Amino acid sequence: MKISTKGRYAVRLMLDLALFNTGEPVALKDIAKRQEISEKYLEQIISTLNKAGFVRSIRGASGGYVLTREPKNYTVGEILRLTEGELTPVDCASNNGAYCDRRDRCVTINIWSRLYDAINNVVDGISLEDLVNWSKDQAGDYSI
Repeated sequence: MKISTKGRYAVRLMLDLALFNTGEPVALKDIAKRQEISEKYLEQIISTLNKAGFVRSIRGASGGYVLTREPKNYTVGEILRLTEGELTPVDCASNNGAYCDRRDRCVTINIWSRLYDAINNVVDGISLEDLVNWSKDQAGDYSI
């Protein structure tokens, strides 16, 4: 399994919104500049996030985007699943998995199922707030 640029950029976009969460909308052009991502590409991603209710669009001269929830209430897993779909390493290991007539006698399904569970446990155990805190730690901003 490989996370696409769309998934990676969606996490970075959401992190940027969380980092610059002052109550005022954040312009997409500012996010694009800080994250060094094409504004056109971010427009596609923000549209998906907006339709899912992860962000809200504010129109006008000082418009932009704001998170609809607190950063602690988003997980990396839900952001990735929104943009990537299910995070399964192989189709047959998915909970919605493709039918495989060998599943009941396949030993390797144990590997793929355990890997799928591990991936979900990691990404569902990391919140946007965790990323904000890690970012501040990495930048040396140790405010208490």
